[in-house]
Amino acid sequence: MLRAAIRRTAAAARPQARRTLSAEASITVDFPGAYTAHLGDEPAATAETNKTELLEYFKTMYTMRRMEITCDNEYKARTIRGFCHLYDGQEAIGTGVQAALSPEDSWITSYRCHCIALARGGTVEGVLAELMGQSHGQTGGKGGSMHFYNKEHNFFGGQGIVGAQVPVGTGLAFANKYKTPLGEPMPVAIGCYGDGAANQGQIWESMNMAALWKLPMIFCIENNQYGMGTSISRSSCNNDYYTMGNVIPGLKMARCRAKTKIHAIDATSACSLLTGLFPHRTA
Repeated sequence: MLRAAIRRTAAAARPQARRTLSAEASITVDFPGAYTAHLGDEPAATAETNKTELLEYFKTMYTMRRMEITCDNEYKARTIRGFCHLYDGQEAIGTGVQAALSPEDSWITSYRCHCIALARGGTVEGVLAELMGQSHGQTGGKGGSMHFYNKEHNFFGGQGIVGAQVPVGTGLAFANKYKTPLGEPMPVAIGCYGDGAANQGQIWESMNMAALWKLPMIFCIENNQYGMGTSISRSSCNNDYYTMGNVIPGLKMARCRAKTKIHAIDATSACSLLTGLFPHRTA
């Protein structure tokens, strides 16, 4: 009965991670005042996309939100035991990062990882089954809320220790550089963490090694303004987190209202909303 309930909840299956482009009218999206750069150039404040791609992003974010609301309800009903760290309200970050990355890129994040697991090849049923301790969950029902993992899709999990994913992510970047033949495209690694972890020593050490060894590493701070109930103004002397990388270029991506205009364009010219923000390095 529980399996049937999970499948009913998972009716809206996760779409494939790869973007789908078709020959249709192109949409030019403007992002006025969206970016602020540190030690680097700001990316173009416009992007080309189309209706199909935008609907795919919306479906992904909507599926994430409905899944997390269901998890919240099931946790309160004690169907989900243990920990349950939700990602609702941050769906656009995970969806945007997934759009910018390639399947070969490595992704590691914090314990708030349900939706990232979904974006990286997971299913709603697999997420809910894992949270309920079922054997057909994404990690066999043994990881629970904080420890999703999918090596096949280069998702290296959520970490139960605050900030611990960042040095591990730096190690993934080192592995990507070490294994990439000279002159070939190099996969990047991204480590996502919150503002509450941003001042940890292990993160500073990781940044130092990444800059020293020129690793293809992206440090992504998901700033939701509070770390365990403590506001950023009370926990950090510098709230401009994108400037904290010392010699590492930073980019602040602010919330904004997108302005669009539609015109005809060949499908091969269409691109993701975030493609180009994280260009791949070559060996």
